[in-house]
Amino acid sequence: MQQYPDTGLPPQGGQGMQFAQTADADQNLQQQGTQAPQAADTFAAARRPAKYRHEHKYEISLFEFLSLSKLLQTVMQPDPHADQDGQYLITSLYFDNCFDKALREKKDGLNQREKFRLRYYGSTPDKIFLEKKQKHAGLCLKSAAPMTRAECQRLLSGQRDWMLAETARPLLAELAFKMQTQILRPRTVVRYSRVPFIYAPGNVRVTFDCNLCTGLSADAFLDDAALALCSSPARGGIILEVKYDEFLPDVIRTVVQPYCSRLQAFSKYAQCRSYG
Repeated sequence: MQQYPDTGLPPQGGQGMQFAQTADADQNLQQQGTQAPQAADTFAAARRPAKYRHEHKYEISLFEFLSLSKLLQTVMQPDPHADQDGQYLITSLYFDNCFDKALREKKDGLNQREKFRLRYYGSTPDKIFLEKKQKHAGLCLKSAAPMTRAECQRLLSGQRDWMLAETARPLLAELAFKMQTQILRPRTVVRYSRVPFIYAPGNVRVTFDCNLCTGLSADAFLDDAALALCSSPARGGIILEVKYDEFLPDVIRTVVQPYCSRLQAFSKYAQCRSYG
């Protein structure tokens, strides 16, 4: 049997640590040209019990992307939210404090950490979400709450008292509280293209992220013209991510493992923060 280096993936026939599933935030959000989810559905999802998920990142070359994406088409389904080219845009605005707490914790590899971001999917900010991503012992947990564009503009203009009274969307109240107590502020915009594949058993998502761009201020989140800078990983500019619940099915592990020789702690936020 061919041997592969330690990739972070479970061995053949093995399962990951036994944590219950959570769907990726972007798995349930809609892209341009598809029907947007109802707010009631999103609120219901936000009230479900918090559950963790495995997530592994690898830096790959363009040739590896072309090869692996062809193979994945034979065993996985394209994400129905992707456009006719099989991809969609993701634009995020990350929060951090004046001491760069989130950035430092990421670079130091802190075992337990969290970060907040605003995010929209597609080319226009018609439907915005506040998201919190937590890491614990190598596992990920995402929670999300919908926001209107007007609410987002109020937040970015410094008006956040209204968020403290939010009961239907407790994540908004949590962010407002931490903006007061931890001095969290909008710091960096991150935009990239994502090519996603899905596989129902194990709730598997394999994604390719490329064309990483950023801007010099939080204004770029709602203003495409302000997204003036581009960045990318050193080798090929493509990040492969493998995400799953309790187990990674052997059929997926067999396909992706030869491309997973360089397990990374890559952070798009940290990469874009190199510009300021």
